[in-house]
Amino acid sequence: MKHLFTKLLCVVVVLGTLASCSSSDDPDPITPPVADVIENLNNGIMQGNLTESFTLDAATQYNLKGQFTIADGASLTIPAGTRIIADAGGTEVYIAVLKGGQIFINGNPSNPVIMSSVDGNPSDWGGLTLCGKATTTAGVDATAEVGGFVYGGTSDTDSSGNISYLQIVGTGAQINSESQYNGVSFYAVGSGTVVNNLAVINGADDGVEFFGGTVSVSNLYLENNDDDSIDWTEGWNGSVTNAYISHTVAGFSTVFEGDKDNGNPTFTNITAISTVGGTALQFKKQSGGTITNLHLTGYSIDLDMKDDGALSNVQIEGADPDAELIDGETNKYVLNSGKDATPIDASADFPWVNTDINLNDNILSGQVTGTMTLDASISYLLTSSLIVQDGGKLVIPAGTKITAKDGGTDVYIAVLKGGEIDIQGEADNPVVIASINGSPGDWGGLTICGKATTTAGVDATAEVGGFIYGGTEDTDNSGSIKYLVLRGTGAQINSESQYNGLSLYAVGSGTTIENVSVINGEDDGVEFFGGTVSATNLYLENNDDDSIDWTEGWSGSVTNAYISHTVAGFSTVFEGDKDNGNPTCTNITAISTVGGTALQFKKQSGGTITGLYLEGYDVDLDMKDDGALSNVQIEGADADATLITGETKKYTLAAGLKDSEKVDVSTWAWKNANL
Repeated sequence: MKHLFTKLLCVVVVLGTLASCSSSDDPDPITPPVADVIENLNNGIMQGNLTESFTLDAATQYNLKGQFTIADGASLTIPAGTRIIADAGGTEVYIAVLKGGQIFINGNPSNPVIMSSVDGNPSDWGGLTLCGKATTTAGVDATAEVGGFVYGGTSDTDSSGNISYLQIVGTGAQINSESQYNGVSFYAVGSGTVVNNLAVINGADDGVEFFGGTVSVSNLYLENNDDDSIDWTEGWNGSVTNAYISHTVAGFSTVFEGDKDNGNPTFTNITAISTVGGTALQFKKQSGGTITNLHLTGYSIDLDMKDDGALSNVQIEGADPDAELIDGETNKYVLNSGKDATPIDASADFPWVNTDINLNDNILSGQVTGTMTLDASISYLLTSSLIVQDGGKLVIPAGTKITAKDGGTDVYIAVLKGGEIDIQGEADNPVVIASINGSPGDWGGLTICGKATTTAGVDATAEVGGFIYGGTEDTDNSGSIKYLVLRGTGAQINSESQYNGLSLYAVGSGTTIENVSVINGEDDGVEFFGGTVSATNLYLENNDDDSIDWTEGWSGSVTNAYISHTVAGFSTVFEGDKDNGNPTCTNITAISTVGGTALQFKKQSGGTITGLYLEGYDVDLDMKDDGALSNVQIEGADADATLITGETKKYTLAAGLKDSEKVDVSTWAWKNANL
C-alpha cells in the first residue's frame, strides 16, 4: 500500500483519497527502527517510538499506521489544522505519550486538530493515551491496562503538555473482555497539563477516562461513546468544567462512572442529553464527586450508587443528592432536584466541533509539475501554497470547492511563468476558493505569472512570493479562468505589500479571464502588473484597497465590471500607476455607500474609459502625482473634470461622464457562491 498523502504521480502535492489507506488487507503494523521514525514523519507516516522532539506540518495529512509513542524526554507538537488519519487497525493503532514525554496539540477554533479513522466507526483504533507522574492510588510506576505503559509518581503538578481544540473520532478498540482503549486516557496526568476544547465522538468505550492524577479539563464535547462518557478511578481529583454529552445510540453505559477511592473531583456546568434512556451518574465503591450546574434530559436512571456507597459521597449544588429510589431498586435513584440547570448550547459553545467531517477531503499543497485535474465531487482543503511550476497545469472542473486554511501569507495558489491553470466554472456551477469565514486577509489568493511584456523587464521578481515574471511574448497563454469566486484574500506580507484576490504578473493576451468575483479582500480585488491580458465580467465587493489596480504598463482591458463598496476605509475603484499602457475599461459600474475615491491615477498612468457609472464617491478622479488629465480618456475625450474646492489634484467629473447605464448583475447568480 502506498504511503498516504505523499507524492502522487508527477505532483509533489499532499493529495489523496483516504479510503484507500484503511484496507483490512494491510499487514500487521511493524514498528520501524528509531532512525526511520523521523523519516516516516517527514513522509506523512506515524509509526514507532519518537525519541526526540518533532513538530508536525499542518500542510501534511498524516497516516497513523500503527503504534506511535512519544518517549520520556521527547515531545510532539501538532499545529492547528493538522489531520491524523488512523488505520482501522484496532488495538494495534494508537498514540501514547509515555511518562516523561509531552504532546502539544495547538488547535484553534477555526482550525482544530483532527484524529480519526477514515470512517470514524467505534473501535476502529485505540485513541490517545497520556501517562504522567502525578499521584494515583495504583502507586508509583504502575502498569496501565492498555499497552502496559508505566505511569504514576509523586509530582502532582507534572505537565504532559497541552491539548487545545482536538476532535478525536472512532476510538475504543477492545483489548479483551475487560479492557478497551478510550478516546483519551489520562494515566496519572498532572495539573500542569492544560486540556481545553476536546471532542470525542463515536467511541466504543469511554470518551475520557482518568486513572488517578490531578489534571483538569474544560470545554468537553462527548457524543455517542458506548461505555462511559467521563470515567475516573484511582483517586483522580481534578475537574471538568463545561461538558456537553450526547447519547443517541442505544446500549451505552453512563454519563459518569466513578470508581474506587474518592478523590472528590469537581464538575461544573455539565449537560447530558439522551434520546435512548440509560443511566446518567454511576458511582462504584466509595467514589464520589462535587457537581454544580447539572442538566440531565432523557435518562431512565439519574443516579446509581452501584456498590451501595453513601449518597453523601456525591454532592450536588452543595448538598447530598435530593434523590428518590426507583421502585423495586436498592441503589438506583431519580433526582428530585439538582438536574435542571440551564443546558449548554452545543452549537453556540462548541462551534468548532464538526460531527460530519468528510475525511475524504483532499489536502492541497506543494507543487504541480505535470497535469493535475481536481474532482468536483471531492472537497479540497488548501493548507499552504500550491504552486504550478513551468510546464505544469492545474485543471479545476466546474463546481469544485476549495477551502483555504486561515493561514495568511502561507496559503495561496500560484501559477509560475510557463505554467497553466484551467478553471472550468459554469454560470450555474462556479468554482469557489474561500476561507471558512471569508474574512479579509485570511489567505493569499490566486497569482498568475506570465511571459508578456512589463516595464519591470524580463524575469522581474514579484513583490509576492519572489516569483519570476515578464518576457517578450504578449500573446502568451497562462490558461483560462471562467466563473470563479474568491473570498477572504489579501493576506499582508509587510507594511507595503499584500496579496490580492487575483494577481496577474505579465500575463499575456492568450489567457482567458471571464466571470470572476472577488469578495472581502484585504487588498486589491484584481491587480495587473504589466502584461496584455483582458478580463470580462468582474464582480468586486468590499476589497479594502483598490478594486482594480494596474501598473508597469498593463495594456489589456476590462469589460463589464460591477464594484461595490459598503465598508468604510477602502481606497479606490481604480488605481493606475507608473507608465501609461492605455488599458481600456468598458462598462464600469461602481457604487459606494461609504464615500471614498473612485478613480486614482499615479505618475503618468491613465486609460480609456467608456460606459462609466459612479455613485456615492466623495472624489471622482484623483490625479495623485499631477499627471495630465489627458492621460484619462472618458467617452472619447480628455476627462472633463472640475477641481474640488481646496484641492489641487482631486476632481468631480462633469455630468454625463459618470452616469452611463449600470451594469446589470441581476443574472450573475454565480457571483455570490460560497463553500
